[in-house]
Amino acid sequence: MSKIKIDGPKVSTDLPHANFHDVFYEEEAELVNCSVVNSQVENEEIERLILSKVIFRNVTFISSSFVNIDVTDVLFENCNLSNVRFCGGNLHRVEFKDCKLLGLDLSDAILGNVLFENCDLNLSNFADTRLKQVNYEQSTLKSANFFNSKFTKVALNRCDLNDVDFTNTILKGVDISTCTFEQINVSTESLVGCEVSSNQAIGFARLLGLKIKE
Repeated sequence: MSKIKIDGPKVSTDLPHANFHDVFYEEEAELVNCSVVNSQVENEEIERLILSKVIFRNVTFISSSFVNIDVTDVLFENCNLSNVRFCGGNLHRVEFKDCKLLGLDLSDAILGNVLFENCDLNLSNFADTRLKQVNYEQSTLKSANFFNSKFTKVALNRCDLNDVDFTNTILKGVDISTCTFEQINVSTESLVGCEVSSNQAIGFARLLGLKIKE
């Protein structure tokens, strides 16, 4: 198992409560130094939203779009961001714990020091995304899209990678040996230097057309 050392959010655990809609009362659309708890955000569309030193706990985002979002030192805990658009965003020192992120769109984004722990990331979109020092821990990524992504120090531990698309993404140095999948979409060139288990190696060999003798 490979785990990347990442910097966690630099955020106080003792923060004043706020309402997400407070962003509309600021000169810039931003939430800073606060916590948002037990609330629902629905049908919001904000471009270039800024989140800094914020804790979101038990918050549900519905049919919302935050293109080019800037997120720094933020914790999402037990939140639902299914089908939310963060495309083109910049996420730094961010943690998602026990979150439902089904269909979350992080395409064309930049992720640095980000943790996804025990999250549902099925059908999520990381196409054309740059990921540096990112950990995926015990999460499901069924049918997730990493087309043409760039990985630098990315760890995938005990994740479900079934039918994930790694087309045009180099997996050199990435350890997927503890992950499970029946099939993934990846080229042989992209697999060079990827760390796999012996059973996974046999499966990839079959994909290459090799006949395995037991």
